[in-house]
Amino acid sequence: MSLKLKSPLLAAFGLSAAMFAAFPAMAETVKMSAMLDGSQEVPSNDSSGTGMVEATFDTDTKMLDWTVEYSDLSGPATAAHFHGPAGPGENAPPMVPVSGELASPIKGSATLTDEQAAALTEGKIYFNLHTEAHKDGEIRGQLEKGDM
Repeated sequence: MSLKLKSPLLAAFGLSAAMFAAFPAMAETVKMSAMLDGSQEVPSNDSSGTGMVEATFDTDTKMLDWTVEYSDLSGPATAAHFHGPAGPGENAPPMVPVSGELASPIKGSATLTDEQAAALTEGKIYFNLHTEAHKDGEIRGQLEKGDM
């Protein structure tokens, strides 16, 4: 009798496991944003430049898509990067380069590595725009979840 009880229980367990396996993990598209200015540079500067990064991150494909709008820089942007891992007030090397035309608005995308994705979701990536007058960065902002 105990074998008959175990068999239906095992069958039910197997069916439950199969049902859960049939539903893939739910991917999420996370909105990210950052306000850019010279006060967030380390060390800070007195640039009158300002900007905004709006991005989305797909947690399944690890695709980061971004649009950066800025104005009033001291000159043309010479480089742009996502830096990390670093919190506000900390410097870090570039993690995700931005290539192509750097005139506002800058649009782009990149597939992140596991390390980059972890830094992004932990709030440890900032965006930095560089100019000839501010080779280490003229305006910067920490990416945070949500819209600004």
